[in-house]
Amino acid sequence: MLINDLIKGNKKFREARFPKYEGDIKELVEKGQKPEILFAGCSDSRVTPDSMLDTKPGDMFILRNVGNFVPPYNPDDDYHGSSAAIEYAVSVLEVKHIIVCGHSHCGACKSLYQNLNDSPNLIHVKKWLELGKRAKEYTLLAIQDKSDKEKLYRATERISIVHQMENLLTFPEVERKVKNGELQIHGWYYRIEDGTIEYYDGEECSFKPLKEN
Repeated sequence: MLINDLIKGNKKFREARFPKYEGDIKELVEKGQKPEILFAGCSDSRVTPDSMLDTKPGDMFILRNVGNFVPPYNPDDDYHGSSAAIEYAVSVLEVKHIIVCGHSHCGACKSLYQNLNDSPNLIHVKKWLELGKRAKEYTLLAIQDKSDKEKLYRATERISIVHQMENLLTFPEVERKVKNGELQIHGWYYRIEDGTIEYYDGEECSFKPLKEN
């Protein structure tokens, strides 16, 4: 895809799709955004939240990063982009739901099993991937047949979602609101090969097909 394709795409959006949202967007401009959902997903180009969930502008506050990882709460004076997005969504926008959405064929989870020490240009990537270390360790304990790499990767992707959900609870305001019933955390797994989504059932510690309530 070329930049010119994006320019044409914007023209098509303004002519064909924007008019459908014009009333909603006018209200969003005048009154501000008030999404009830924080969607924490991966930066992977194959994961398209608005398309796969059929949402419109204003429905979701979206955080995307490598591996849909959630860094644990760390109140220092460093730069914390993902943490800032979480804090803003929870404390300012007052979202009611946080969805941690992992996906199949995740490059970040696969990279946990690769040696990146010879990649001097990936300093920040290597540090960031440390957030997936626990998921890798748990997967290696849970999977007996480690020769099937694809099975290993798929298991790591799902287990990582659970650990990122746990990291969310290290944020004091997230923990408080969850305990008070003001906020719910959801773990979703998106299969990019067929578009289906699984959800994490905490009581049974397993992923199940997503269904309407």
